[in-house]
Amino acid sequence: MPYTSVTVFVTGHIWRHRRDQYTWTTRSTQLFESRALMLGSNAFHLGALAAIGGHVLGILVPSTWTRAVGINEDAYHLLAGVGGVLAGAAVVLGMAILAWRRVHYPRVRATTNRMDLWVFFLLGATILTGMWATLSANWIGEHVAYRETVAPWFRGLFTFAPDGRLMSDAPLVFQVHVALAWVLYATWPFSRLVHAWSVPLGYFRRSPVLYRSRAPSRTGGPSS
Repeated sequence: MPYTSVTVFVTGHIWRHRRDQYTWTTRSTQLFESRALMLGSNAFHLGALAAIGGHVLGILVPSTWTRAVGINEDAYHLLAGVGGVLAGAAVVLGMAILAWRRVHYPRVRATTNRMDLWVFFLLGATILTGMWATLSANWIGEHVAYRETVAPWFRGLFTFAPDGRLMSDAPLVFQVHVALAWVLYATWPFSRLVHAWSVPLGYFRRSPVLYRSRAPSRTGGPSS
């Protein structure tokens, strides 16, 4: 499943960029409503970046490395638990605002297609299972040793030698969370998520744009 997802992720992006660049966009609805979009988008993206950082620390960095710099398991789980809950709360809040916005404003709702709904479902399910995995691993009951199961299995993907038994020993919520993430990656090239790779660097080099304001300016000339 991981290798199939990555293959679809890479080839899908190449295909879409070569054949369908006109839809390579966020399909922004900011003109229809901006206030809720700003609040929800900022909370979601900041929380997502923090969550990605937590995954890097917990999955890609071996436990021996953190112990070597003086972070024992109790301190790590405390850090992972607090950071994971805060990041997850920001993501959930942002997602809730964005979902409410699409339902509440008719003009925004009219721009929503089936792929958007599928992506919202995948993101929501991935976020909720991730939150439950964080709580169960660090706060609820005994600590789950995902750094000894899920983490080595994931790092094994890079050497093309993943040990499936490590994932089979992980709790079900971790398995579901990981599976949903792979489905999300396979969906990515065919959704508006492709905008993540479009960094507007040209914006800083472009010439000023002259425009006329609806309200007459004091000088009577064009505004810039």
